[in-house]
Order: sequence, then structure tokens, then C-alpha cells
Amino acid sequence: MRLIMAQIYNVPTTKTFSEETPIPELGVETPQPEELRVELNPISGERPLTAITYRIFQERDLIRTFSIEPHKLLSYLFALEDSYQQVPYHNKLHGADVCQSMHVLLNSSGIKDVFNEFEILAAIFAAVVHDVHHSGLTNPFLIKTKNDLAILYNNESVLENHHVAVAFKLLQADERNIFSNLSAEQMETLRKRVVDMVLATDMAKHKTLLADFQNLLEAKKMSGNDYLTLESYDDRILVLKNLIHCADLSNMTKPLDTYSKWIDRLMVEFWKQGDAERDLGLDISPMCVRSPTTKDKHQIGFINSFVHPLWETWGSLVYPDANTILETLAQNREWHEASLAALTSSTTDNS
Repeated sequence: MRLIMAQIYNVPTTKTFSEETPIPELGVETPQPEELRVELNPISGERPLTAITYRIFQERDLIRTFSIEPHKLLSYLFALEDSYQQVPYHNKLHGADVCQSMHVLLNSSGIKDVFNEFEILAAIFAAVVHDVHHSGLTNPFLIKTKNDLAILYNNESVLENHHVAVAFKLLQADERNIFSNLSAEQMETLRKRVVDMVLATDMAKHKTLLADFQNLLEAKKMSGNDYLTLESYDDRILVLKNLIHCADLSNMTKPLDTYSKWIDRLMVEFWKQGDAERDLGLDISPMCVRSPTTKDKHQIGFINSFVHPLWETWGSLVYPDANTILETLAQNREWHEASLAALTSSTTDNS
């Protein structure tokens, strides 16, 4: 099994840091100034995931709180970043973006003081690892083609199981074990939370996840309690699952200039899968068809069916923090609708 796992993961060898290695300066205030001895400029351009995640760990004081050795954190982040494949969308930039989005969302009113530092550590870690070693192919494609990962994980959340397995496999090397100072009980608890959150990014779980979230918020509303009280693990992890789901689907809520770049990358990835499906004699997935209208049609449908209901529900929890987000989402949908109308009109005129 060890050989099989190694073949599947194919985690590359990467640079490690020792206690003597200078730790990058990230331009933020920190209670550990002695750890910040050189500038990050040589790293940040090529290492966005490392730079952003290290900065977040500093800003949230996670390094000191959990006795994380800085050289191990850098070694782990380098290995993690190298393990993100060079695919158009699900790459290290996406990992960094979702981590940053998680960091921001955790500061939303309504939940800012709800989660403890341990839960925040788990949430930030889950966000940055959530798509590591993504192949740029969807779960249905891997299942249809009987990919090794689909066989290994019995067709259940294939990619998501793989991502979280790779993330924890990287921790097995002593020089990368950023949680070495946690107790066995703490590590077991952290792992459970991270696994639960990463598996929640499987879009196949969206409907159930959102329904449970809506039921939780309705119960809160019925109780007349303005403050979110989450007494059970199930309730706390449910909110965290939806939080990482929001972070993962946050591109559509960002200004058009940023969002349009992300969606163009996603479509390149989809079209490559469509080409592979065609070459294998498979039915081409609707979002993978190379057509001028595919992008707009897919995004309008995806926003209406998945993204807007999710963010609207989240907005009710953190009101009014999500108002601008929902307005931007609506503007991006309108942009697609206008684009689709123009393309349709052009096709009609030319026929």
C-alpha cells in the first residue's frame, strides 16, 4: 500500500528550512521579530501560497499560539505549494486565494468571536490545502475513466479525499511537521476538523450542506438570539464547512476585473477536459463544450443554482457584511447575461 500511495501522490522533493535558515520578512507586525530576518521579495513572486499563508499565520499569531517552528512552516508550505499541479485553475494561486478568502471571512461580524484559535488554525489550514495536487479534472471524469484515485476512494469525493490525504502525508516528514508540538489528542481533533472541511468542498454535497446550514440559521432566528451560539461539534463544524464552501466559491463575488480572469482560467481547464472526453469517446460535459456561449451559460446557471443561494444564506448570518458581496455577485451575473444576449443576437443576425 505504501508503494501505491507514493505512486498516486507523487509528491515532489522540495526545499526545506533548518533552524539556522533566515525566516522571510513579510511586512506585518508580529510578536516574534527575531524570526523575521530577511525580506520575502525573492520568494513572494514565485511563492504566492507560501507568502500569503505565512503572513496569515503571523497576523493571527498562530505560530506563537501553537508553538509552530517557523522553519518547519516554511518547509511545509514550500512542499505544499510544489504539490499543487500546474493546471489552469486549481493551482497554487487558487489555494492561496481560498486561504486569503477564509482569513477575511473569519473576521465577518456575527462569527468573528465565535470560533476559538484552534478552530481558526484548522480552518486556515483546510483552506490552503483544500485542492492540493488537483489534476484539473472533475470527480465525474475520474470516476467514468476508472482513474486510480476513483478506485482508491470508491468513487466518494475522490479529489477531496486525495487533497486531504496529500496534505497530511506531507506532514509525515519531521522537517515539515508544523503540528509537532500539538498533543496526540489535539492532533486527532485538528485532523477531524480539517478532513470534515475539505470533504465539504465536494460540490456533490452542496445541496445537503446548504439545507442543513439554512435549518441551523432558522433555528437561531426562532430562538430570538441575535448572537450565534454553537454548542455542539456538529453545529460548529457545519458553519465551518459552509465557510470553506463560501471561500472556495468566492471568485464570483469579487470585482469583475478579478473575477473575469479566474473564470477564463476555469474555462481553459474545462475545455481541456472536454477535449479529453471527446478523445476517449465519452459524452462531453456541458460546461466543457468548446462553444462561444458555454462560459456565460454555465456561469449564469452556476450562480443561480449554487453560488447565490449559498452567499445569500451566509449574508443572513453576517449581515450587513455580505451586502457588497451580494451586489458584486449580481453585477457579475448581469455581465454574463449581457454577454450571452449579445452573442445570441450576433448568431441570430448571421443566420
